[in-house]
Amino acid sequence: MEIKERIEFPGLPLAVYREIAAHLRQVEGIQVSFIPQSSQEFDYQQSQIGGLWMWWSSHPSPESQQRIEQILAYYRSLYTTS
Repeated sequence: MEIKERIEFPGLPLAVYREIAAHLRQVEGIQVSFIPQSSQEFDYQQSQIGGLWMWWSSHPSPESQQRIEQILAYYRSLYTTS
């Protein structure tokens, strides 16, 4: 059973999405692809892509799941405002 998760950080630059994808791909069994930007209008404040798809074919080990959460928490803390 394939498990798929959408990851979005509104306004995040493409370079940072690439960095996140590179880090996630280091986790065993994880695949990552980019989601195209859906807006037809250019907006400098919008990202060049819509986000990331992350998926794996079997449930990740507890260590892998923890590593994924650490990676996402790190980027969330840097690039999201609340």
